[in-house]
Amino acid sequence: MSEFTIDADAAADIAKFEVQLARYLEGDLADDVFRVFRLNNGIYGQRQGGHNQMIRIKAPYGTITAAQLDRMGDLAVEYSRGWGHLTTRQAIQFHYVQLERVPDLLRDIAMVGLTSREACGDTVRNVQGCHLAGACPSEILDITPWAEATFKHFLRNPLGQRLPRKFKINFSGCATDCGQAMFNDVGIIAVTRKTDAGELEAGFRVFIAGGLGANPHAALALEPFTAKEDLLPTIESVLRVFEQTGNRDNKLRARMKWVVDNLGFEEVQRRVLTIRKFLLGSSTWPGGIPMEVLEAGDAPAGRADLVDATAMGQGTPVVLRRPGAFERWEDSNVIRGAAKGTVSAIAHARLGDVTAEQFRGLAAIVREFGIDVRVTNRQNFALRNLSEEQIPLVFDRLTALDMASPSAELVSDVVACPGADTCNLAVTQSRGLADAIEKELHAEGLAEVGGLRINISGCPNSCGQHHVADIGFHGAERRAHGKSAPGYTMLLGGFVGEERVEFGERATRLPAKAAPQAVVQVVRQFNDERLAGESFRGWIDRSGGITTLGAELKKLDHFPTPEEGPDFYVDYDETGPYAAEVGESECAV
Repeated sequence: MSEFTIDADAAADIAKFEVQLARYLEGDLADDVFRVFRLNNGIYGQRQGGHNQMIRIKAPYGTITAAQLDRMGDLAVEYSRGWGHLTTRQAIQFHYVQLERVPDLLRDIAMVGLTSREACGDTVRNVQGCHLAGACPSEILDITPWAEATFKHFLRNPLGQRLPRKFKINFSGCATDCGQAMFNDVGIIAVTRKTDAGELEAGFRVFIAGGLGANPHAALALEPFTAKEDLLPTIESVLRVFEQTGNRDNKLRARMKWVVDNLGFEEVQRRVLTIRKFLLGSSTWPGGIPMEVLEAGDAPAGRADLVDATAMGQGTPVVLRRPGAFERWEDSNVIRGAAKGTVSAIAHARLGDVTAEQFRGLAAIVREFGIDVRVTNRQNFALRNLSEEQIPLVFDRLTALDMASPSAELVSDVVACPGADTCNLAVTQSRGLADAIEKELHAEGLAEVGGLRINISGCPNSCGQHHVADIGFHGAERRAHGKSAPGYTMLLGGFVGEERVEFGERATRLPAKAAPQAVVQVVRQFNDERLAGESFRGWIDRSGGITTLGAELKKLDHFPTPEEGPDFYVDYDETGPYAAEVGESECAV
């Protein structure tokens, strides 16, 4: 698609948005009706009220081109605050966009082949995928064309326009599950099975009904093996069961996980497989292997014989032993092992924020070196298909952009949702806490500890995915000495990978201002006591369990009086007294 041409479907979306926006502004369209329409087009209201909007732009399975990166830089300046934000679902958000200007922004992104259609609302959301797909030395299949086919199949699909609730799809190319398939409505992991002839056949294992939120559920395997030709009809069949049986009367119990709770897994499984059987006979079903897969191929990157494959996945120990800025960055941020001889590198976006200059600088890197880039689910960028000779040059370019931190995706690279900065539901400034934790870890010499992930959500709904982090926090209002104060619940031991997910368990409650100290205490103890190659969860179990660690942290759950410690009653990035202001949720509209 030309970067200066808007395709017919996108043009129709924008034209309809302009008509509905005009009706709303003239008072001819009810607010609740326009809200649903707006959300289904990826436009989300902010806690600031008025016409301040957040625009969420889809980057399917994290993929984004140089022209699209340049356009993100333009949007940051023209419509927002000079920077954008990467999400944990590989989308890109811009805040403080004025409602009246949304049609212009939609045109700008459509010109480079992007859309915000169905990025919010009760729709099939952005299709996620492992950011190293096609470049991973461990993958069974390159899931890139499969994720692309899924994205195209469900975008604007009538089946997904007014679902009981949102519906999330995620792909991983191997059991390491860097894509995090195990807590989605549909999670797909590439696997193999042995045929009757004794040969290995590559296909998929489809997991369903996973989810986070206030009540996390682990995804369940639909069947042991799903053949390639059955994958798309399987996903659609799950969506059809959800559309037919999801709870339309109570949005809080409407996700696919609640369908399984209500009907039982065996009944849901029976319905999905029955619908799939007859869907294949439908005159409207395209059938066969998707064209995107046939054209691009899905062969794995393979593992090089002469290069040790870089270990991946949550809990991977990373040790930065060599001196020098480049050497430390290479130790932590460069991934090797693909048979095609290319390497990948992580560009660090601090707190998931990317300035206009950084967007444009990344675009220049993509063009200069002829590589591709994807957004990671830990709010960074993966630069892929680099040669060994290009690595030092890329490091220099990233250093100039302030994106060459050696701690990218290590313990101090904290993931956080937008929190009370812009979200109606958040009760704490999760981004401010993330910043404080990072600074405290650096001050204590612990910023480059490997094998640990920290995630923060500003409320229990887990947009920051705190349930699956080694150390997780979710915001909560606390009362002390007759006053409201920002607080957090600290969870320990979350994990996703190897076709399983473990949700973190509550360790203790803390004042917001004590949370960084709690992190330092846990990280230092883990760093000092762990055995060679020991995981965080393994260390927890060996150290007496989460109850024991929580008891040791309990002393930090103390609020001084407002006179002794006035900062305890002011949230991060705020200047006035704390108040838990929760607006109307658009998440459940």
